[in-house]
Amino acid sequence: MTRKRRSYSDAFKRDAVKLITKQGYTVAEAAESLGVHANVLRKWKQKLEAESSAGKNGSLNGEEREELRRLREENRRLRMEREILKKAAVFFANEKN
Repeated sequence: MTRKRRSYSDAFKRDAVKLITKQGYTVAEAAESLGVHANVLRKWKQKLEAESSAGKNGSLNGEEREELRRLREENRRLRMEREILKKAAVFFANEKN
């Protein structure tokens, strides 16, 4: 029988890591009280620490990366629309003559 993986929200993961970093719980204690495996909690802690240190070094965090991706896509689309409008303007200007 296959087991379904549980997914946890980012807020839950941050709060779980805070048990270790701010409240002084050991990884094993926090994992047991939350009902997750200690290795999972260690990975969450490593990931959050890497993200926070990357943000301090001028790197982008997840939200900033997503916004940058969205803005680049929007910029690409707007440039394409501008080119289409330029070509349409030339076409209609030539048709009047």
